[in-house]
Formats: sequence, C-alpha cells, structure tokens
Amino acid sequence: MKFFKDQPNYNIMAKKNLAALLSLGLIVLGIGMFFAKGVTYGIDFKGGTLVQVQFNEAPELGVLRTAFGDSISTAVSITSFGDDINNEVLITLPQNAFSEKANISAEVKGILNKKFNDYTVRRVETVGAKVGGELKEKAFNAAVFALVGILVYVGLRFQLRYGVAAVIALFHDVIITLGVFMLLDKEFTLTIVAAILTIIGYSLNDTIVVFDRVRENVAKLPKSPLLDVINRSINESLSRTILTSVTTFFVVFILFIFGGEIIHDFCFTMMIGLIVGTYSSIFVASPIVWFMDQRKRAR
Repeated sequence: MKFFKDQPNYNIMAKKNLAALLSLGLIVLGIGMFFAKGVTYGIDFKGGTLVQVQFNEAPELGVLRTAFGDSISTAVSITSFGDDINNEVLITLPQNAFSEKANISAEVKGILNKKFNDYTVRRVETVGAKVGGELKEKAFNAAVFALVGILVYVGLRFQLRYGVAAVIALFHDVIITLGVFMLLDKEFTLTIVAAILTIIGYSLNDTIVVFDRVRENVAKLPKSPLLDVINRSINESLSRTILTSVTTFFVVFILFIFGGEIIHDFCFTMMIGLIVGTYSSIFVASPIVWFMDQRKRAR
C-alpha cells in the first residue's frame, strides 16, 4: 500500500534551516512555559484525594464549591467530568484537607449530604505526599533510562551520531508535547507519563526506519554527498511514515472522541506526540546527522 502514486522526490533537506528555526522556537516556547507556569501535577505526584461523584440531576458547581469551602479551610478543585448527561464531577482535595485518621469517603459524604440527597460516590483515590514524591522520581528515572538505552542501542546498531540525533529528536518531541500541556494547563499524571513513553517508542521507531534506509543508501551510493543520500532516504520512506502516522492518529482520535474521560488526556497527549514525532523523524533527526557529519569533516 502506497500513499503516493509515484516515488516522491521532494527536496526536504532544503527546508532544514527553516525546520530548525521552527523547532527551536517551539522548544523555547515549551521551556518558557515551564518557567512561566510550571507543571500542574495531578494527585499522582503531589498527593491528595480524588473523588468522582455522580448526581441524579446536574449539580451547580458553585453550590458544591460553597459546601466544601464552608467545611474545609484549604482550596478544593471541583470540575465537571465526562458528558453532561452523566452529571459527574471530580472533586480534588489537597493532602491536608482532613486529618490522617479520617475516613475520607465518609467525610466527603457528610459534606455532600448538607446540600444534596441523590448522588453516588463512584471513585475515591488517595495518594500520600511521600508516595507522590516517589512516583515523580520514578517517572523521571524511567524517562531518563529510556533515553540512555535508546542512545546506546542506536549508537551500537548504526553510529554514535545517529544515536545522538535520535535522542535529541526525542527530547524535541517531549519538550514540545509538555509545552502544549502546560499551555493548556492540563494536569501531569502517571497516565501522561505512559503516553510520553509511548510517544518516545513510536517516534524512535519512525526515526530508525529512516536511518536504516540512510545506511542502505550510503552503502549503495558511496560517492554521493550525504545530503543527497539523506534526502533520497526520507523520500523513499515517506509513504510508509505518512501512512503509519495517519492510521495511528485516526485510531487515537476516535478513542479521544468516544473513549471516555478516563483516557481523554492520554489520547490528547498521543495526538500531539504523533504530529510532533512524525515531523521530527523527517525534519529533525536526519538533518542533525548531516550537521554532525559536516562538523566531523570540518575538524
């Protein structure tokens, strides 16, 4: 199955400088968002309690906030959850909302009973501050070890400069994806960590396909400039790259629309990562290999 009727012959490497400026701008924006707004951690990392409540009739969020504000001195986050017809809300309580020995489910029901009668507590999740800190550290370590493993693997399979280029491209994907997340003020949870690690694997696979074609063409065309070889290799694998990305994006988009609120953020992260990862495998990873080769020749 082919995306193009004939073999494409786009001069993709001619756009490498423009792509570099675009990528640099997005990375600066992502880093700027980190210092300007910071990461909004979910209870997985900062600790606290998440309560999902379903009402028989749509509740007024203002009344809910007043009920909890009158009973709890600390800030409580209350947001709608899922479709409007479900009449569900998420109540996020900070770590110090109740005493350590309190029955959180009973405390929440006691507050709700003052204003509401017909409701069902669907879910109660509690994460301690210490556990949240450990999860944050483990999530960071998982990402770092994944990138180091990728550097070693690609460096051994191809050459070191290919491994470095792949890792830089993956950093590019992760920083831009997190930048979008911070821009939209979405919570960073373990689910998002899973999505980012999935993006790393997907983007790496896409990049290796291009690198493998580059290696084959370097052997076939030893006298051709590396720039031309890379351009030819990207064109030869372009149909596969687009088909894989489009079909994967379509599946994730359907899950985003119909999969429910639980996987909503996971699918959103995947969609952003698929777009950025496909872009980086074409316009970031291979140009970095060429740039490093030029630096080596210059020395």
